[in-house]
Amino acid sequence: MADVRLWGYKIYRICGALILVLQLSYVGLGLRCYCNQCPQMSDLPSNSCMARPNSKCFTAVTINYLEDETTESWDYGCLGDDESTLLQCKGDLVPHHVPKTIACCDSGDDCNWELTPKVVERSTTPVPEYEVPKKYENITHIALLISVTVCFVILIITVTFVYLRYRKRELEREQILEEAENETFIGTGETLHDLIEQSQSSGSGSGLPLLVQRTIAKQIHLIKSIGKGRYGEVWKGKWRGENVAVKIFFTTEEQSWFRETELYQTVLLRHDNILGFIAADIKGTGSWTQLFLITDYHENGSLYDYLKLHTLDTHEMLLLCHSASCGISHLHTEIFGTRGKPAIAHRDIKTKNILVKKNGTCCIADLGLAVRYISESSEVDIAPNTRSGTKRYMAPEVLEDRVNKNHFDAYKQADMYAFGLVVWEVARRCIIGGIAEDHALPYFDCLHSDPSFEDVRKIVCVEQIRPAIPNRWISDPYMKILTKVMIECWSPNPAARLTSLRVKKTLGKMLESIELHTKLSSQS
Repeated sequence: MADVRLWGYKIYRICGALILVLQLSYVGLGLRCYCNQCPQMSDLPSNSCMARPNSKCFTAVTINYLEDETTESWDYGCLGDDESTLLQCKGDLVPHHVPKTIACCDSGDDCNWELTPKVVERSTTPVPEYEVPKKYENITHIALLISVTVCFVILIITVTFVYLRYRKRELEREQILEEAENETFIGTGETLHDLIEQSQSSGSGSGLPLLVQRTIAKQIHLIKSIGKGRYGEVWKGKWRGENVAVKIFFTTEEQSWFRETELYQTVLLRHDNILGFIAADIKGTGSWTQLFLITDYHENGSLYDYLKLHTLDTHEMLLLCHSASCGISHLHTEIFGTRGKPAIAHRDIKTKNILVKKNGTCCIADLGLAVRYISESSEVDIAPNTRSGTKRYMAPEVLEDRVNKNHFDAYKQADMYAFGLVVWEVARRCIIGGIAEDHALPYFDCLHSDPSFEDVRKIVCVEQIRPAIPNRWISDPYMKILTKVMIECWSPNPAARLTSLRVKKTLGKMLESIELHTKLSSQS
């Protein structure tokens, strides 16, 4: 057993000696380098590594750019065969992500200890992968310069064109205004008022002579839009130096335009409390058409707009209501004679269709839905268009469709129902006992802004609701009578309603009374 152990120990010593000889022979074939980041070998000095055959030792310097300072880090070691071709030992290494310089040597062991690579300072900006050749840069600059120049020229041309067009329109406008100022007369020394008076005396209608009407559309200068509706738009215009209102109908409303023009041409229709008709004309070409209805212009606008902006005293309230009733009465009244006037019912009485004149009186406008009574044949001439009145102002019999369409008085009675609501609207803005309500439409507390036909029918016919009457109105003598008038006008029974003539006389007496009282008070 001892002999076996002895032989084993000898074999172990022999193997160890062989391994040492092989290791020493291998080391002798390589180069020892100084290394600061290499695996330690027990048979080599510390901080040393053994380069492979035909390889080199290296020293590398890396520059680190920090926010506040710049530092250098040095690396030493052995360069393998495969790395010698990658790093190339040519000094500055461009492909590195950080600035790095390397130097190599193979002159002897630890030759890289005193090796100092040449540090090259470089910008931290990454090197582009591809640089555009200078000749292409020049082409780009030239193309950019040409593009900017062309755009600038186009801009100048466009601005010049727009300015010249604008200037041309301004010159045309100035010319029209100058002609309007210089040609106040039509050519025969007659003003607009004179021509209308002449037309009335000749029996040709209530507006300008027909020959003048056929050319008026080309001579009118539209200034600004003052209102829109379901039929079209209303403009303020100038004709021969005078303000006019131009109602321009949609082409789809040709029947309404024709109907209203026909009614305004009615002989003896002209009245202080009916909107003054001037002319009707068609303007356009084959591709577009404008249907003009030219009337007097009233700067106060509609009664609806006027009540929103003004509170009233008792005299102003009665003047508005009485003048409106005079206009309706003139429409409703038939004038007999060789040049008589048929009775006309409006069918769309509301504050938006009543205009306020400069003197505080009213005139009735918008005859597009009106009907005429031909007494010779007892025939009711109904407009052929499909328009209907305003639902909020419709009488109960109209809402329930129980109007006798062959009985003309039924249309006049429906007008008086609507007029009763108009009087209520005006009365709300009158200061009684130091208080005036805000302007509101009839049934504002029961209906929303755009009620359906069924909503109005339910309130007016089924529930028989009428606008509320404040208690203080009853304590005022004038408001008490006016309240009685409006209640009788909106009676559910059409036959029980006041006629326009009766309302006109009642309001006229009230107006005379308050004017007399005011006169006596001022004298005393």
